[in-house]
Amino acid sequence: MRLRWLLVSSFFSILFFTGTAHAGHADAGGLGMVWAIISIFLGGMALNLTPCVYPLIPVTISYFSAKSLAMKSVEGGQSAPVQQNGRGAILISALLYTLGIAITNSMLGVFAALSGRLLGTLLENPATLVVVSVIMVVIALSMFDVWELRLPAWIIGAAARNYAGYLGSLFMGLTLGIVAAPCIGPFVAGVLIMVANSRDPVFGFWIFFALSLGMGFPLFVLALLSDRLTMLPKSGEWMLWVRRVMGWVMIGAAAYFVAPIMPELAALALISVIALAAGIHLGWVDRSGAGSAAFYRIKKGIGVVCIVAACAIIWYAIPSEGVKWTPYSENALNEAKESGRPVILDFYADWCSSCRHMDRMTFHEHSIVEAAAKDFIMIRVDLTRSDDRAKERLARSYGIQGIPAVIFLKPGGKEVVDLRVMDAMPPGEFLARMNGLRNRAGLAVNK
Repeated sequence: MRLRWLLVSSFFSILFFTGTAHAGHADAGGLGMVWAIISIFLGGMALNLTPCVYPLIPVTISYFSAKSLAMKSVEGGQSAPVQQNGRGAILISALLYTLGIAITNSMLGVFAALSGRLLGTLLENPATLVVVSVIMVVIALSMFDVWELRLPAWIIGAAARNYAGYLGSLFMGLTLGIVAAPCIGPFVAGVLIMVANSRDPVFGFWIFFALSLGMGFPLFVLALLSDRLTMLPKSGEWMLWVRRVMGWVMIGAAAYFVAPIMPELAALALISVIALAAGIHLGWVDRSGAGSAAFYRIKKGIGVVCIVAACAIIWYAIPSEGVKWTPYSENALNEAKESGRPVILDFYADWCSSCRHMDRMTFHEHSIVEAAAKDFIMIRVDLTRSDDRAKERLARSYGIQGIPAVIFLKPGGKEVVDLRVMDAMPPGEFLARMNGLRNRAGLAVNK
């Protein structure tokens, strides 16, 4: 039982950050977003291991244990159907408790979407990225027992108050959601950026609803099993090791968030070193669980996975040929419009993580590079610095509110509006839009 929980918790920890990273580059529909929502749900479960949410697990158990004991005392000597109704009441209370958590955090998604580009710009600001990264490192140190994070007693007391009835369970969930929301903020910054850029409050609600249901699901199970505490895994060395896994995940996430303001090779080298150090520490340096052969194999397996990931990152960092961009200037754009060839305008910035992702994954794809060199004039509008008035005027003239953004111009300079790209896009979809521009320009389409 302990090893099963060990595997599940470690798996969800990794899934959460891969899911949020994937969500940041997924469109609002299609299989990519389905995967993003599923991985965000699973990752939400990993949030229960963070220092702010984990201390509230005993609160959940004690709250529902008290409810269960109260119902048993009322049901004493009653018939089986009445006892079954009591168990049904616990189920309804647990569902309302989870719903309360989901409602609170979903409002964060709605706010992010309604804020539009304002919140997205704030969260992509270099200073914000540094602050988020520092917070993650500080919290990670608490996972390594360098210091201990304790929630204020009044917060624990407010969450532990025994609210009666179904509405009490709902209010309990709302309270826990309010307590946890500020703490989980740094961990979901990537999701907040995605939702803010979408400017769709319904989309924002459902993304955070899925995250919150994932966070609430283990608490829901604990609520149902609150009268059977012997079924829960006992804490021990395995839990200390899981805390260290989460610590390394947070350090990796801190590097991920600060990467956009670093040179690309330096950022990849940093993440690779972190993965390598995590593998060596978790698989070999850490001595917990030495008496369990199965635990020993799990630790070594996770260590090997981290080392393989470090090697994969190094391989990924090896430069490949990319699209040859012409830096934007008014003269360059005017000449391109008069050249008789279609033009692709890419609005980009070094601090934009989605821009860098698209540059690496899409604009280094061989088919894209080949098509761009053959039939298109590729112009990049670099918005890394905000003091270039000409570039700002160009962005306003096309109504650009956020980046990445890619504009497709027919020969002569007229935009094909339905081909416009407003988020990171995978190579296959982008190549389809390039072929669409070829069609409009009367050129042969590459299959």
